[in-house]
Amino acid sequence: MLLTGPTGSGKSQLAGRIFALKKSRRQVAGEFVEVNCATLRGDGAMSTLFGHAKGAFTGAMTEREGLLRKADRGTLFLDEIAELGLDEQAMLLRALEEKSFRPMGSDREVKSDFQLLAGTHRDLAARVAEGRFREDLLARIELWTFALPGLRERPEDVEPNLDFELAQCERALGARVAFSREARARFVAFATSPEAPWPGNFRDFSAAITRMATLCPGGRIDVPTVDEELARLRARWRLSSTERASPTGEGDDQLLRSTLGDEGVAALDRFDRAQLAEVVRACRASPSLSAAGRALFAVSRSGKASVNDADRLRKYLARYHLSWEAVRG
Repeated sequence: MLLTGPTGSGKSQLAGRIFALKKSRRQVAGEFVEVNCATLRGDGAMSTLFGHAKGAFTGAMTEREGLLRKADRGTLFLDEIAELGLDEQAMLLRALEEKSFRPMGSDREVKSDFQLLAGTHRDLAARVAEGRFREDLLARIELWTFALPGLRERPEDVEPNLDFELAQCERALGARVAFSREARARFVAFATSPEAPWPGNFRDFSAAITRMATLCPGGRIDVPTVDEELARLRARWRLSSTERASPTGEGDDQLLRSTLGDEGVAALDRFDRAQLAEVVRACRASPSLSAAGRALFAVSRSGKASVNDADRLRKYLARYHLSWEAVRG
C-alpha cells in the first residue's frame, strides 16, 4: 500500500494503525519496522535495509541483519520512499517479488516474507518521468493507494485531534490540562479558518497544543494563552511564506509548467529546472528583454568590454525553444 500526503499529514500514524489492525486479526506475526528513507545514504542505505556480511566494507566488523529481515512475517514501512536510490529500488523490487535478496558482501541469499507500506509526499509518477524512480517498483507498491490530505483540508479533524493532543500532554506533564470555553472556541475558530495554512500539518498543530499546555497558568489554557500562541503562529507562517515566495508567487514546477507544459518540465534535469525558473521569474518581473538580461547577468557583464544582454538572454531561451513573448505569457 502506498500512503501519500504532505509532510506531517499522518502517514506514519496511519501505517502504525494499519499494522495494529492486521496484528489484531492475526494477519501478521512479525514486527512493525519503520524507517525514513530520507535518512539513508550510500552504502549505509544498502546495509540498513538489506544487511551486510562481516568484512563487506571497511568498518563492517560484524554481520548486520538489516531491516528487511527484521520485518520477516511482519510489516515494513518505508517512509519517504521517493528518496531511495535506484540501486536500493532495484533490490527492494526483487525482495518484494521473490521474497529473497543478497545482503552486501554475501554470496548467499536470505529469505524475508514481509508486507510493505510505503509513504511519500512526492509525485512518484513525475519521478518516474525524470528517471529517478523505477516504474516497475511504482507499479508494485501502488496496488492500493491512500491519500491523506493536509490538516487545512480536514477542518472536521481539528476538534478530535485537539482532545487527543491534550490527553497526550496530560500524560507527558503528569497533570490535568484543559481549555476554558472561550479559549477553546477561539483556538478552534482560528485553526479551521483560511487564516491557518498549517504548513507542517499535524506536527505544527501538536506543537501548538504542547506549547499552550506547558505555558498555561495552573493547567488552564485561557484566552491570553491562546492569543499568545496565535500571534506566534501568524508571525512564523508570515516569515516562512516570505522566505519561500518567489517574485511571481509561484513554485519552480508550477512556474515552468505554465511556460513549457508538463512534458517540457519532465524533460529537464533538476539543475536546469532551477536555473530556467529563475530566468523566467526575472523575465516576468522586467519590462524588457534588455532589462531582464541586465538583472540576470549583472555580475558577469561587468567584466566584458562589450555586452549585449538581450541577445545573450534570447539565445539562452532559444535552447528551450522559448521566446521573450512566450515567457511573458
